Amino acid sequence: MSEWWTYRLSDLLMFSARSYWRLIELTNREVWPAQLVALAAGIAVLGCIARPGLRQQRAAYLLLGAGWAWVGWAYHLQRYADINTGAPYFAAAFALQALLLWGAAVRPRALAVAPMRRKFGLSIAGAGLLAYPLLALAGGHGWSRMEVAGIVPDPTAVTTLGVLLALRAHPILWLIPLAWCLVTAATLMELGVGHAWLPLAFAATAIAASLSVSRKERA
Repeated sequence: MSEWWTYRLSDLLMFSARSYWRLIELTNREVWPAQLVALAAGIAVLGCIARPGLRQQRAAYLLLGAGWAWVGWAYHLQRYADINTGAPYFAAAFALQALLLWGAAVRPRALAVAPMRRKFGLSIAGAGLLAYPLLALAGGHGWSRMEVAGIVPDPTAVTTLGVLLALRAHPILWLIPLAWCLVTAATLMELGVGHAWLPLAFAATAIAASLSVSRKERA
């Protein structure tokens, strides 16, 4: 028996890129028209972070938490688990993130937010919500395989990072979205998906923007 450290990620993946895209397609077909609800909720979140106040923070966190809970149950547990034995653990992580977001909604933080932080956050969240679904077209997959925030995990994590940046959220809220960006980037790279680098790029951009603006806020 080979030692565990001799295995590569490709040895642990039990599905192909074709199976992955088929999963996205089936998910979209089975939950339709939930995509429209998710997009509407996402636009509402963008509106909340554009003019942040305690009430807007609370609404943004509540809506985001609902998205993470839905993805954890409807995608990871009900569908992704059919092709990936790690999916139940992903579902648990997404459920935990939902609870953390709902906890933040109970006690929103009255913090001053620099306009530049809000702009960076809106840009990243908007990209996750509105641009990510277009990747399916760019990759020649068609609308049936579009990835929508609140329906599948990758755009959900990216959109969340933008919101957390804009709201100057507590660092603990960042951990699971950042971890997911690492996990999904590694998986997509092994599958040979063209946009595998995007989750890491968005994560790095969100971190860099937060650190840069934080220095100016302290100054």
